[in-house]
Amino acid sequence: MASEPVNVNEFQELARQVLPKMYYDYYSGGAEDQFTLKENVEAFRKITLRPRVLVDVSRIDMSTTILRYKISAPIMIAPSAMHQLAHPEGEVATARAAAASNTIMILSYNSTCTVEEVASSCNAIRFFQLYIHKRRDISAQMVQRAEKNGYKAIVLTVDVPRLGRREADIKNKMVAPQLKNFEGLISTALDSDEGSNLEAVARATYDDSLCWEDVIGWLKSITNLPILVKGILTHEDARKAVEVGVAGIVVSNHGARQLNYTPATISVLEEVIQAVGGKVPVLFDGGIRRGTDVFKALALGAQAVLVGRPVIYGLAANGEDGVRKVMKMLKDELELTMALSGCPSVKDITRSHVRTECDRLRSML
Repeated sequence: MASEPVNVNEFQELARQVLPKMYYDYYSGGAEDQFTLKENVEAFRKITLRPRVLVDVSRIDMSTTILRYKISAPIMIAPSAMHQLAHPEGEVATARAAAASNTIMILSYNSTCTVEEVASSCNAIRFFQLYIHKRRDISAQMVQRAEKNGYKAIVLTVDVPRLGRREADIKNKMVAPQLKNFEGLISTALDSDEGSNLEAVARATYDDSLCWEDVIGWLKSITNLPILVKGILTHEDARKAVEVGVAGIVVSNHGARQLNYTPATISVLEEVIQAVGGKVPVLFDGGIRRGTDVFKALALGAQAVLVGRPVIYGLAANGEDGVRKVMKMLKDELELTMALSGCPSVKDITRSHVRTECDRLRSML
């Protein structure tokens, strides 16, 4: 009998063993030659910890609040597409695991379970990810359905005017399934000369003419839900997001699936934090595999982190229970890191608890 995973990374191999190659490659792959995909993880290794000793850590409080919603730890579930390709129960299983973990799940716009199915499955706090369709009425319908079914925020993904070149999907001739959320509205029955039809579907559906004032103003006109933007990597865009009145920012390079050779997200987190100046919460997405990674992101200013691929790998390996175990592993590791670093609560984690490459370079001047 195979041994049980002892860390999140080991779930990836379990997922590889059980998933068809096409689906495993879809979830695990990045854009082009995957430089940024590797960097998202590797960049964390260049950040070291600066622990404090002789601090009372007999009680560790990992809880935090995101847009007024209290969660057990600053670890949320990122939006990722088509969970039923990983497990028959799909996003419903993931949502139940989120509820059991007392955290927030961001449901993907491209989920294989409907907005309503996920909402009725459990009492998880849910946000809804949004892409803007060329037909605005379709996106408006999705926002209204999310609001009607108790989703608490809209997470607008802004880094996909076109789909990144995902070469594994092209080689595997990956075809997008018809999604129940869009039955009668959007068809995925599009052919492509390149083998995969994912890019053709994205080109036919996503609006690549979006501008800041236009899209945020339009969204505010159709919903009262807070709007976060996901896909920010620069101080210029961070300031612009604050100017147009978003409720929060997610620092993300789309799991390195869009533009290759963008920086690892952890390497630009401080740039965004400094630009925002505390005006809105900043969440972090990309490369989280350990509780120490969570700690490092919090020390650099993130209010919480999003976890994507590890959740999918847990789901593929063992359904809802696999996702629960992934979340528990990360929480347990974060708790231990906080104790060993002398941080009894999340608010005690500060910039002085980490040392980055830039810090080392400055110390040499």
